[in-house]
Amino acid sequence: MPRPSRRIALGIVGFGKIARDCHVEAIEQSEGFFLHSIADPTQSAAPAPRHGSIDSMLAAPDAPEAVAICTPPQARHRAARHALACGKHVLLEKPPATTLSELEELCELAERQGVTLFCAWHSRFAPAVAAAREWLAARTPRRVQIDWREDVRESHPGQRWIFEPGGFGVFDPGINALSVASIILPKRLIVRDALLKFPVNCATPIAADLTFADSDATPITASFDLLHTGRWIREIAVETDTQRLLLSRGGDRLSLDGRELPLGASAEYPALYAHFAELIATGRSDVDSTPLELVADAFLLARRENAPEFVDETAAAAP
Repeated sequence: MPRPSRRIALGIVGFGKIARDCHVEAIEQSEGFFLHSIADPTQSAAPAPRHGSIDSMLAAPDAPEAVAICTPPQARHRAARHALACGKHVLLEKPPATTLSELEELCELAERQGVTLFCAWHSRFAPAVAAAREWLAARTPRRVQIDWREDVRESHPGQRWIFEPGGFGVFDPGINALSVASIILPKRLIVRDALLKFPVNCATPIAADLTFADSDATPITASFDLLHTGRWIREIAVETDTQRLLLSRGGDRLSLDGRELPLGASAEYPALYAHFAELIATGRSDVDSTPLELVADAFLLARRENAPEFVDETAAAAP
């Protein structure tokens, strides 16, 4: 793997929960980057010099060479477009954009500017994903069940943007499941049916039941839920003619017929940043729109069901 000859100055745009919990530590561990600055209008405490906006960050004389866009999805296109236009390499947190046309424009702009654009589907870098993909490549799935369930009050405390237009709702975590399923299964997924449950006071769904198929008509179902209580469930179960594969804990665990296989420690974000550094060093981009296409297709085909009003008791205590 090519390595950069020096560490690249990187700025984080949007210093919310995902940036604080995952990006900062991964950048600190990175051989390819160092944390140069942060752009966020609402955070006062930060581990690097802070700007109130991406505009002021990139207008600075010592502007970073690359940025990681960690804003809510609704703000990503504008921020990424500005960074690319300034000749910066861009990492997009998932989902990379609110629409496919936004993402397509960013791809075209990155190519014209000769810079790297990386759609960072972080769950694909979990330790079980590559092993599951390799095992399934030599087998024929007969049935697939995807279950991705969590408590939004814990995963997104007080983050109302997830239920606003463009916030994705249950598909904010659910798109992680689709990013993994679409890369480990041998055939392309096609959405056949979708039931989306919308709280009466929300613009995005809080739960979803999806039916997919592939070119072999393999039955594939998915259940996503943001009101799950107890231990979070992030699993993909694949039955083949001979064995049952279970990818669990979001891709950290892998078992065959109940026997867990040894894997390395989970290091999604360090691996993600190592890949970003390699892309920059080799002058490439990595943009896979498949997970976003599947979400878009689910909305196009969806049957809608009203759900009770959602009240987030954590909102008052959120920073």
